[in-house]
Amino acid sequence: MSKSKVTAPAATHSLPSYLDSGHVGPWGIYLQQVDRVTPYLGSLARWVETLKRPKRILIVDVPIELDNGTIAHYEGYRVQHNLSRGPGKGGVRFHQDVTLSEVMALSAWMSVKNAAVNVPYGGAKGGIRVDPRTLSAGELERLTRRYTSEIGLLIGPSKDIPAPDVNTNGQIMAWMMDTYSMNTGATATGVVTGKPVDIGGSLGRVEATGRGVFTVGVEAAKLTGLNLQGARVAVQGFGNVGGTAGKLFAEAGALVVAVQDHTGSIGNKKGFDVLALSEHVRKTGGVAGFAGGEAIESDAFWGADCDILIPAALEGQITKDNAPLIKAKLVIEGANGPTTPEADDILNDKGVLILPDVIANAGGVTVSYFEWVQDFSSFFWTEDEINARLVRIMQEAFAGIWAVAQEHKVTLRTATFIVACKRILHAREMRGLYP
Repeated sequence: MSKSKVTAPAATHSLPSYLDSGHVGPWGIYLQQVDRVTPYLGSLARWVETLKRPKRILIVDVPIELDNGTIAHYEGYRVQHNLSRGPGKGGVRFHQDVTLSEVMALSAWMSVKNAAVNVPYGGAKGGIRVDPRTLSAGELERLTRRYTSEIGLLIGPSKDIPAPDVNTNGQIMAWMMDTYSMNTGATATGVVTGKPVDIGGSLGRVEATGRGVFTVGVEAAKLTGLNLQGARVAVQGFGNVGGTAGKLFAEAGALVVAVQDHTGSIGNKKGFDVLALSEHVRKTGGVAGFAGGEAIESDAFWGADCDILIPAALEGQITKDNAPLIKAKLVIEGANGPTTPEADDILNDKGVLILPDVIANAGGVTVSYFEWVQDFSSFFWTEDEINARLVRIMQEAFAGIWAVAQEHKVTLRTATFIVACKRILHAREMRGLYP
């Protein structure tokens, strides 16, 4: 079918400098993605500037007293990209390289991701520029609580719901929930997701993102004729996402032959004992030194002889420099924004099928939605029920996106943006402008 090209009208005013796609970085990459999808939006293209301007950006100072009595200041962010389809939803990351551009892009990708799987959320994201490994447990708690108080005017169970992301976990969410509850005078379990089960968390949440990666991988393998039995898999990042996905692929008969994380890269052509590797990572904090494999160079990881590559670490990992090395037939993006647009083009030209982050790693937010619903109703589901609902939603969302990709003869990334952006902009159009 021929594509209907509609050129979006020029913006009435130029973008602020920090929103300019000319500023290379995560936000610039996101804006390029929006530009690529605009020709497929039909009459909704008149609203496309909505996607290029976050609704709210909050930058906060987070001062805490360190254990040695000195005062330290950290910069924190909470960005609400779009709330047309519901309250903001997105994680909070603690990392020394957090920037406003990154948080803005992540919030926008959350808008797309939530719309792609059709859960009733908008997109948001938060972060603090800090290396949490340098903080004691007490300092980390004080940092979390002060940050929560600083962004308290934006968040709430029906306004904006944070969740774990890089270097944050259930304990961080518990402190955030408690701080918000103390400040509002009532326990509000639904203000965050990814909490421990004993205080309103959901079964299956920790493994949800990795399970979603596996689910769409299975669907793509069926559609492309890739037999998972004996298929070789390379995984970057072996935490909740990469580790869970690797385990599920191994259980399906695949061989995990290469793994990379912040500690190094390892390989084993016969396939790792994934459970033993997971235990090694839990004990040591990384894959380096695992006795069941041998150390390899970074380039050797990207050039691993594999059928499936799962980047499940940070954004910007697959670039124009290492994309030519990749031999995989299928790339499943467990991380947010791991592939640059230049690398995207290189891989597409090579015939590599990319399952983009905005659908591939949406399992986490899908089960976060389940957790939020359970908190509102105070009625909790079994893990089997949660996993079954997750698989059904991911399969249906992927099938719809695959159909759009075939219809317009576009990549799965563009197809996902077509589906999601149309949903977001249709909601914007139906709601209208007020006042």
